Amino acid sequence: MKEGSLKEQYLAEYASLSSNSRGRLFDEKPAKGRTLYQRDRDRVLHSGAFRKLQYKTQVFVYHEGDYYRTRLTHTIEVAQIARSLSRNLNFNEDLAEAIALSHDLGHTPFGHAGEEILNNLMEPYGGFNHNEQALRILTKIERRYPLFDGLNLTFETIDGIIKHNGPIRGKPTPQLSNLRDLMKLNFRTFGTGEAQLAAIADDIAYNAHDVDDGLRAQIFKIADLDKLNLVSPLISEIQSDFGSLEESRLISELVRKIVNTLVADILTETTSRLQKIRPIDSADIMNAKQPIVSFSEELTPKIQELRKFLFAKMYRHYKVNRMASKAKRVISELFNLFMEDPTVLPDEWRYSGKKNFKNNQARLISDYIAGMTDRYAVLEYDRLFDFKAKL
Repeated sequence: MKEGSLKEQYLAEYASLSSNSRGRLFDEKPAKGRTLYQRDRDRVLHSGAFRKLQYKTQVFVYHEGDYYRTRLTHTIEVAQIARSLSRNLNFNEDLAEAIALSHDLGHTPFGHAGEEILNNLMEPYGGFNHNEQALRILTKIERRYPLFDGLNLTFETIDGIIKHNGPIRGKPTPQLSNLRDLMKLNFRTFGTGEAQLAAIADDIAYNAHDVDDGLRAQIFKIADLDKLNLVSPLISEIQSDFGSLEESRLISELVRKIVNTLVADILTETTSRLQKIRPIDSADIMNAKQPIVSFSEELTPKIQELRKFLFAKMYRHYKVNRMASKAKRVISELFNLFMEDPTVLPDEWRYSGKKNFKNNQARLISDYIAGMTDRYAVLEYDRLFDFKAKL
């Protein structure tokens, strides 16, 4: 299947061209006016899983305030950064965006606390991982098309999601093995340049924007950040340029400078790495000995310092811990009840077969819970455990 566009003629030789795509698992007729990767992006945007990200936790649960980022706003920010990086480096913006928009579809309600407890509960049945759950959504759970389950995305988009954290090392899980064999993927290589850009855009977004949310939630202060090697010079620049600013403007300017600093570093370092290997196609980037898209050696320890700060000051703050504790109880009690009495599940989430019943039912329950928004999980909890709640 060959689809291209006039715009793609201006991309670098190492970019992923839709005209060179391996296509989809299920053949489809070309779409007039849209490339394969544009269609991938659009399918993700129109999926039910994408819409539900609006009410899934990033760090703060949705009802703690309308200002804080949700999983949806985080995903949009990642996609915007990925597109900007792609445009500057002449990679394929559409593929980078499709991967970026897909990367968090598998997240549970209540953020990483939800994933942690669901993984613990699912340990006897193969565990739970939000990246693999995104793949289940994209290849199986979404049911929107007459001839196939999932969204039937291109091989390149699926490969980019699988390699969100780089090549697959060690023995892959059964789901990944199945996808590898079905789609004839090579797990030993890096992702395309677009996949690498989407992954690093995720790092930029959550580092910079968690600073924003943490400051506005008053979990830490500007003075605390002024001790960090990455942030301190930026605060000094702002003070030098503008003098004394009201806090809201200072926070916005600081977050903007953090993003700009990280983006500029990636552009410089990635350009340098491209010049060293001189790739003639996307395969040269995938087969390189190291990631081509990267932060510089100088900036990396400064980013690690910021991440350690956020982990200690924000992700383990007692307010976040309290909500995480509640979230774990909600998910744990829902899971245990569904396993003990599957008849309380909606019909479509009950396993109707007999073969390997407990494992298959557990996986369906995991799919059901992972697909819940924060507020739906709380509502379902109330319906099942509160005698006064409406069924």
